[in-house]
Amino acid sequence: MTATAIPVGTPDPSEPQAAPGSRAARRLRRVLPASVAALSGVLLYVSFPPRTVWWLALPALAGLGWALHGRTWKAGLGLGYLFGLGFLLPLLVWTGVEVGPVPWLALAAVEAVFLALVGAGISAVSRLPARPVWAAALWTAGEAARARVPFEGFPWGKIAFGQAEGVFLPLAAVGGTPVLGFAVVLCGFGLFEAVRLALLARRTGAVRRGAATAALLALAVPLLAALAARPLVSDRAENGTATVAVVQGNVPRAGLDFNAQRRAVLDYHARETERLAAEIEAGRVPRPDFVLWPENSSDIDPFANPDARHVIDRAAKAVGVPISVGAVVERDGKQLNEQILWDPEKGPTDTYDKRQIQPFGEYLPLRSLIGAINDEWTGMVRQDFTRGTEPGVFTMAGTKVGLVTCYEAAFDWAVRSEVTDGAQLISVPSNNATFDRSEMTHQQLAMSRVRAVEHSRTVTVPVTSGVSAIIMPDGRITQRTGMFVADSLVQEVPLRSSLTPATRLGVLPEIALVLVAAAGIGLAVARAVRARRAGTGTPGPAAA
Repeated sequence: MTATAIPVGTPDPSEPQAAPGSRAARRLRRVLPASVAALSGVLLYVSFPPRTVWWLALPALAGLGWALHGRTWKAGLGLGYLFGLGFLLPLLVWTGVEVGPVPWLALAAVEAVFLALVGAGISAVSRLPARPVWAAALWTAGEAARARVPFEGFPWGKIAFGQAEGVFLPLAAVGGTPVLGFAVVLCGFGLFEAVRLALLARRTGAVRRGAATAALLALAVPLLAALAARPLVSDRAENGTATVAVVQGNVPRAGLDFNAQRRAVLDYHARETERLAAEIEAGRVPRPDFVLWPENSSDIDPFANPDARHVIDRAAKAVGVPISVGAVVERDGKQLNEQILWDPEKGPTDTYDKRQIQPFGEYLPLRSLIGAINDEWTGMVRQDFTRGTEPGVFTMAGTKVGLVTCYEAAFDWAVRSEVTDGAQLISVPSNNATFDRSEMTHQQLAMSRVRAVEHSRTVTVPVTSGVSAIIMPDGRITQRTGMFVADSLVQEVPLRSSLTPATRLGVLPEIALVLVAAAGIGLAVARAVRARRAGTGTPGPAAA
């Protein structure tokens, strides 16, 4: 068959049609795209951890592609927002576990604005040739913006973070989360385009060869690229091995008020470390080279409180190896979320201050405005934390351990900076007790798995209340704890120093994809201007 162009203004035969002008047709045109967009957002959420159905992201994105295809940018704005709410409302429900629904709803509503803008852009380019490429680039641009603004960004829910179990994961080593996410979105929109063109060919007998080729390439290229990237994923030791211990001491109770039990949390982690020391002495557990405690394992400042210092010192001496201790400290009038390298003989020898601090959790933006609305909210963050300024790489028993504290794991730059500073292993000390048994801890664990592949490093995840884990450089979890139990993990892990293409390239792939997105919008605008000057109004579907 030969390719056949559809005249301007002719309805697309691949879309459901109703009698022109009928009330049912008008209602269907209003309700169906909105329903598909919202349900596609929910389907994308279902593809995220703790579930392992990563492949559901593809039909979710295909559904969004159907909803946006051929719409005006204004319609795309609304449909993208509905998709964003369908995705982000269930994904971020954990943010309201202890503080009620208002912050959760506000966060989801604000973050969905970025997906609304992406929806408007995708609608604008939906009549261009090779439309899946433009759509995927626009999605990447939206994620890039969301990771930076407002309040220095909130990258939670990047498409890449739902792919820790998926076939596309090796692409993280090629270009980080932007390239991995681009590939998934390209494949999803390619799926829609392939189905749309197949239905069109079935109804009209016409095959749009150019468009069909582009759709099949959008499906095949990401899969082939992921297959080609597999040699970049390895758990082979390049610099020998280290035996690492991850301690999860647990907390007295979940929720915001666990901080009122600061001494108990410290005691729990010291006690679990001393229990581990007894297991080592009995020969039941191999002796680790170093021990990693979670974030907030000592919210009593050991530099100011001799009792806290004694507890940590006693635990370090019992196990006989260096410990990385997560602490809250005050220095020069500043409050810091700090990791402290604690030597059993010398005491504290090095520190790392968390650089990417969490808005509304560790500092309060717009404090005076928020206080005027509800002064109880300002009481939740009485004193703002101060940001660190330097990467944190501890030398522990000869191993260079890069520290990425909790929330920082969501940010590309924060993890990469530790690897480029020489880290042979990454540790993500975290405190998830505030969020009870929600999906948050599983979502964050998936991020660490993606980071392991992105930078080809072993990643350890010590968490106060779980889930703590040890992750190989190929993204496999080899050990993990339960939630709200005291436990420890000990394992010999590979050390690596080579840099993946993603580590070397840094932000460059993201910049390139943002430029592609800008080019797509520019082409769509130019096409619309030409059509308006020609007096044809909105252009019809592009010919193959």
